[in-house]
Amino acid sequence: MEIQPPPIEARDLVKSFGGRPALDGVTLSLFPGEILGLLGPNGAGKTTLVRSVVGRARPDAGRLRVFGLSPIDPEASTLRGWVPQEIALYPLLSPRENLYSFGRYQGLSESDLPAEAARSLEWAALTERADERTDRLSGGMKRRLNIAAGTIHRPRLLLLDEPTVGVDPQSRERIYAMIEELRARGVSILYTTHYMEEAERLCDRIAIIDHGKIIAEGTKEELVRRTLHKARLLSVESERALPEGLRRRLASRGATLREESAVLPVEEPAREIPEVLDLFREEGAAVRDLQLKAATLEAVFLQLTGRDLRE
Repeated sequence: MEIQPPPIEARDLVKSFGGRPALDGVTLSLFPGEILGLLGPNGAGKTTLVRSVVGRARPDAGRLRVFGLSPIDPEASTLRGWVPQEIALYPLLSPRENLYSFGRYQGLSESDLPAEAARSLEWAALTERADERTDRLSGGMKRRLNIAAGTIHRPRLLLLDEPTVGVDPQSRERIYAMIEELRARGVSILYTTHYMEEAERLCDRIAIIDHGKIIAEGTKEELVRRTLHKARLLSVESERALPEGLRRRLASRGATLREESAVLPVEEPAREIPEVLDLFREEGAAVRDLQLKAATLEAVFLQLTGRDLRE
């Protein structure tokens, strides 16, 4: 049986703007039917990578293919959908008219548009608002319509860039359901988000990008095991800034340090917690709060980048 090329295959991608690298040797693959979360701090290279896959940015070096095709190949456009973070809709048109317009852009025939628009409206839970002006919809409704507009042509690959920014909890749950329906149809999704809970809930694999490089890739469990080595984390918050001596001693135990707190991977809490508290006492640092919790994707991200996802 012939092996089909992956939806996205990037090898050693390099892209600079004004001499500053945005992508610095990115190698990444998206496999058929999976959701790959792309996480990184602001300015890490996420948007440049997405725009390269869409064909809006051309890498300076490396190889990038969409189902084995160049991103600028017209056939690649029919196989690919893109939902940008910014709302990309015509505000004075109705949701139905927007879907007709985007459907035509994506090559749907005049005869197919009514059925595809009706299907998309129902999928996005917008049938009852189909003929109102789009600028009168709530932010969550616009987000759902934005996704419907980017998928009306039934693409096999979808690029979702921060699809739940600024939406209410009810709309966020509806968007999650829409994404799960896409997964069930076999659509491959590259998903960027600033919400760790989304990545943990929706994504089959995670790729972390920082300073234009993919610095880690795998399932949540693989990333926790490879990065933290232990399944639990001890978070200790001090009353004031950590003394330099304490910072050095905590760092030697693998702690991720902030000005007034430290997070340490632990294996034997009953033994290690008293040891850590002894360090604080010996260095004259009063403990304000202490928590023991399961290792999270957020802890992995902080350990690898030294920054929160939203920074």
